[in-house]
Amino acid sequence: MFRRLRNCNNVEDMRLLAKQRLPGPIFHYIDGAADDEITYQRNSSAFDDCDLVPNVLAGVEDIDMSVTVMGKKLDMPVFCSPTALQRLFHHDGERAVANAAEKFGTMFGVSSLSTVSLAEIGALTDSPKLFQFYFHKDRGLNSAMVDRAKAAGFDALALTVDTITGGNRERDLHTGFTSPPRLTLKSLMSFAAHPGWAFNYFLRDAFELAELKDHVPEGSNVAVSVGDYFSSMLDQTMNWADAEDLRTKWGGPFCLKGVMSVTDAKRAADIGATAIMVSNHGGRQLDGSRSPFDQVAEIADAVGGQIEIILDGGIRRGTHVLKALAAGATACSGGRLYLYALAAAGQPGVERALSNMRAEIERDMRLLGVSNIAQLNRDMLRYR
Repeated sequence: MFRRLRNCNNVEDMRLLAKQRLPGPIFHYIDGAADDEITYQRNSSAFDDCDLVPNVLAGVEDIDMSVTVMGKKLDMPVFCSPTALQRLFHHDGERAVANAAEKFGTMFGVSSLSTVSLAEIGALTDSPKLFQFYFHKDRGLNSAMVDRAKAAGFDALALTVDTITGGNRERDLHTGFTSPPRLTLKSLMSFAAHPGWAFNYFLRDAFELAELKDHVPEGSNVAVSVGDYFSSMLDQTMNWADAEDLRTKWGGPFCLKGVMSVTDAKRAADIGATAIMVSNHGGRQLDGSRSPFDQVAEIADAVGGQIEIILDGGIRRGTHVLKALAAGATACSGGRLYLYALAAAGQPGVERALSNMRAEIERDMRLLGVSNIAQLNRDMLRYR
């Protein structure tokens, strides 16, 4: 494992290693998106339409890539976005990602659909932690999750606002992916072809959605697709008043995840949100929508200085991060960039992914002629 991991120099290398390790349905859950996956592909390819213009003779011996996000200083301008079901990808799941994020001085986002409890993650690390909140029909569950996140010492809460219904994730339909995985002849054959994964899944602690299992059986004891979970369990009446009430109940740094329009960015600022995550859920919801990078400049022009802007999605290279920051983002976050690495090799894999990203950002800052993030600006960008 470690010899192969040492050969992983970028996100695509990690993706290929993850594909070897995981059963097909599990891999395609990470790798797939909605409908024709046009938006998913656009999330990364949008960066190709923008060129960097470097400056020289700038004196870049000392590099400071730190940023402040929701009141917390991060040692690098990209953090681990919240993602669900992590113990399906590696038996350590969120534990591995939390430890790796702490080692690199960055934030870890934990999903409502996490497979390790908030209390355990809170006790495990002292680094900045973000709790991602799904607004369920069960208001008692909503209140309980807020209270548990507070008790666990989480620093910020992000309400996901783009899952009012499940996206059409056709790869999951083709593979039959559910949480927990259904045992069928096809899935058992895939599990048997990946004995290492199967051993860890079946013989370690039972898979469950740690924060939801005591409230709803779906996802822990009753197999369900993520799309069906969103469509049946989340509250489709959720509105701006609910978001503002949640911000008040939380009482700390508050973020809306899934904002893509200037109108909604202004509304987020109006209700007192600390930050927005410009995100289309990794292309897994509305296919044909814009990429976060396509939108970040106009959102920054409208609300920059009033609210923090986190570009979430499509990040594969250090240059992607620098382009986003130059366009007006406060910081970036991503899921697949570390999920492939988690699946490939657990905590060492996530550490390798973050190390690769940090090295790319540092090298590219030197080549661009900037020694700190504040020096990035639109003059360094040209759009094709």
